[in-house]
Amino acid sequence: MTGIDINSDMGESFGRWALGDDTALLGVVSSANVACGFHAGDPAGMLRTVGYAAAHGVTVGAHVAYRDLAGFGRRYVDETPEDLAADVIYQIGALEGVAAAARTQVKYVKPHGALYNRIAIDERHAAAVVEAIKAVDPSLALLTLPGSVVGRLAEDAGLRVFREAFADRAYTPDGHLVSRREPGAVVTDPEQVAARVLRMVEDGTVTARRHQCP
Repeated sequence: MTGIDINSDMGESFGRWALGDDTALLGVVSSANVACGFHAGDPAGMLRTVGYAAAHGVTVGAHVAYRDLAGFGRRYVDETPEDLAADVIYQIGALEGVAAAARTQVKYVKPHGALYNRIAIDERHAAAVVEAIKAVDPSLALLTLPGSVVGRLAEDAGLRVFREAFADRAYTPDGHLVSRREPGAVVTDPEQVAARVLRMVEDGTVTARRHQCP
């Protein structure tokens, strides 16, 4: 029997701006990547989402990001590794405080958006994220792409690493996610998404987009 963890980004509303249906998703997923205020999310929303997750027995993860509320964390921020490590420490710490109030715990870290994609290939920023996780709590796991630089560095540092596949995102032939700026980056057909998930589970493979001729 193969065990499958289904995770989803949550807590990404901000003030009066609502995004997603966290309560519905929490009846389906087994882990929740909760925004920590840098790309989305505010304290009240974080507390509400983590409370819902605790009530449903859903594992809580810190969805850390570059400091980019206006761009929803999808823009690369060329900050120093020291500043990035501090930002990640701050976000994890904020969610851990919220989780304690909701009588649950943060169990893993999943970087978001531009940070997620950047540390798949960038040694400097990847090392900063690993340093931040270890500084807060070495028992925290990292959720990342297969073959990522940050996954390798995290394992070398003694962290637990879990690797994921996306049901609704297009892949390049080298295993990276297609940029959201490109057409077809997000798969919207439910039947196609279901077929992709079935292939991931049964074959352990994802469907990559063909190389485009220049």
